[in-house]
Formats: sequence, structure tokens, C-alpha cells
Amino acid sequence: MNKGAESAVSTLKYALGPGLIMAAAAVGVSHLVQSTRAGADYGFTLVWAVILANIFKYPFLEYGPRYAIATKESMIEGYMKLGKWAFWLFVVFTVATMFTVQAAVTIVSASLAAELTGIALTPLFWSGILLLICIMILMRGQYSALDGAIKIIMVVLTISTIIALIVAIFNDSGAPKPIAPDLWTVGGVSFLIALMGWMPIPIDGSAWHSLWSLERIKQTGHSPKMKNALIDFNIGYIGAGFLALGFLSLGALIMFGSGVEFASSGGSFAKQLVSLYTSTLGDWTYWIIIICAFTTMFSTTLTVTDAYPRVSRQIIRVIKPETAVNPSRIYRILIVCISLVSLFVLFVAGSNFTFMVDLATTLSFLTAPALAFINFRLVMDNHFPDEHRPPLWLRILSWGGILFLSGFALLFVYWRFFVT
Repeated sequence: MNKGAESAVSTLKYALGPGLIMAAAAVGVSHLVQSTRAGADYGFTLVWAVILANIFKYPFLEYGPRYAIATKESMIEGYMKLGKWAFWLFVVFTVATMFTVQAAVTIVSASLAAELTGIALTPLFWSGILLLICIMILMRGQYSALDGAIKIIMVVLTISTIIALIVAIFNDSGAPKPIAPDLWTVGGVSFLIALMGWMPIPIDGSAWHSLWSLERIKQTGHSPKMKNALIDFNIGYIGAGFLALGFLSLGALIMFGSGVEFASSGGSFAKQLVSLYTSTLGDWTYWIIIICAFTTMFSTTLTVTDAYPRVSRQIIRVIKPETAVNPSRIYRILIVCISLVSLFVLFVAGSNFTFMVDLATTLSFLTAPALAFINFRLVMDNHFPDEHRPPLWLRILSWGGILFLSGFALLFVYWRFFVT
């Protein structure tokens, strides 16, 4: 390898990290639960929804690293520069959804942990154990611990998912599948919105990504070029999109037409998920499936446990820039407080697993049009450097995405409240 190529590889290495963390946050409930449910209930019918959600959310999530690298500040600071209306809209949406989101990803992880270990603790107790593990990992190294753990987890996840999908394809009997149920009903449209809500990740994940990009710069002491930061983003984003199609395919190949519906409780869901796979593929695949499932959800829980305290700390900094409290101390306080409130949400919700997941994903989708609009306005604002503004094709896709997200949000409201 010549010196020029070595330099390019070295430069790209410094940029790699935030995109994989974003992918780890994305590949969780939206993939393991919602994509698998989509395949199990509708076969391959909803492939279009997964693909379109990934395409039309792309610009607004790409603006996270774009903004951070161009301005050397987080999107949260940018929202305040755009206007107090944008900043407070983001704050309200974040506070309104973060406890439900963390509760949803944690309860799924807890259910799979119980299945993996065979230790029959309550879902709430398992959730507390997993959040404590996440807190201990993050408090030791914050970003560096997150970055290192996620790279290992994503490799395990990708390999195990590919193996499971290959086995499913080769074991498919080719027998005719039943006709998929009608999607255009109140229940069908509600599930469609829940599926696309976190597909591949809520749009407020762009603000998380901007913070992780800044932490990566601080960790390495190197500010990557815009090109390399976007390569990192694309690797994570495109990889998460393909994994979503993989999980949908697993649900369609293995579960669709089985006559078994997903359980509403987390523990039953985990057992059901694994038993449906092993009954079709063979008992030898148990460890592949359970490791794939648990690493998927633990990576999401770990990243979300980091993201909301990090975002909340930045919100406090923007509101009160004169605050002299140690940032690490604020982070530690917030990570404990947010986790405790999320556990309280789980306590109140009880064992209604699918309700919690659908509520969190639906809330995220209904807030998406507004967040998409302010993200687009942010990178087109006067304070954003002209040379880093999105190219024409990305601007066109942005307007298409705003129309897509707004249209489906209105469709949900119509079907939910006006169709009987």
C-alpha cells in the first residue's frame, strides 16, 4: 500500500465510530421486533415500507454528522441558533418520548436476557439489571467504552443475522404461502406507522449522532473531513437498512403462515420468537438466534442509555451556558435519573410488551415531520457554511421525505380517528 492510500485509510479510521453507534441504536426494536412482526404477519408485503422509510429518513439523519463536522457544534446548539421555537420543539419532543423509548428497548432486552440465561426473574428486575450494566459500562469510559463495545457487538450481530438468514433460505420448502391480510384497516395502518416509526431510527437520532461525532473528535484529537464522516454514516445507515430487510425476511420465511400470533408480554415473545425459529430450522440454531437477538437489543439499550443523558446534558448547557457544573457529573446524574424514570414507566405499564413498543414507535413517527423540517432548515440556514450545504439531490429528497412523513402521519390520524 502506498503512502497516499495509507494516509486515506488512517484518516478514515479516525472518522469511523459514530455511524456504527447509530447503527447499533437503530438495529433494535425496529428490526428485531417490528421488522420480524412485519414479516410474520404480512410476509414480504411490507418490504416497500421498510425501503421507503429508510430512503425518506436518510437526509434528516445524514444532517447530524454533516452539521457537527461543518460547525464543530451539536445540532442542539444549532436549533437554538435557528430559533427558540426549533430548540423548544426538540426539547418537548425529546422529553415526551425518551422515557417511553428507553423503557421499550429495555423491556425487549430484558425478555431476551431471561431466555438466554434461563434465569426466571421478572421483566422489571431484568430491566434494572441490564440498565445497571449499561450504566457501569458508560460511567467507566463514556464515549470510549460505548465505541469499543459497539464495534464488537455489531460484528457478532451481523455475522449471526447473516447465518440465520442463509439457513432460513436454504430450509424454505417453497410451499405456497397464505394471502397476506388486508393492510388498509385501522389495525393494519396502526402497525404500518409503528413499523416506520423507528425505521431505521427516530429522526431525533440525528442530534445523538452529532454529539457522538463531537465526542469522537475529542477522543481521537482528530477532526475528520466531511467526506470521511459521511462514509462512516453511510456504512452504519446502509448496513442497518439491509439488516432490517434481513429480519423481515426471517419473519416472512419462518413465521408467516405458521398460524401463531405474537404474544403481548415480553417473556412470552422471547420464547415464542426463539421456538418458532428452532422448530423450523432445528434445535442446533438456538444459540445463533438467541445470541443474534440479545446482542441486537443490548446494543440498542446501551446506545439509548448513553444518548438521552448526553442530549439532556447538552440541552442544559444551551439553556444555561454559564453553568459551571462538571459535565461528567451532570452526565452521571442524568444517566441514573433517566434510567430510574424509565423503570418506573415499565412498572406502570406492567407486562404489556407490544403496547409499549407500538406506543414508543408511533410517538416517534408522529413527531418525525416536525423534526425533519427543522433539520432541513438547520443545514440551509444562513449560519451554516455554504460549502457544506446538502447537494441538490439531497435537498429534493428532503422535501420528498417531509411530504412522505407528513402524509403517513395524516393517514394514521385519519384511519385512527375517522375510520370505524
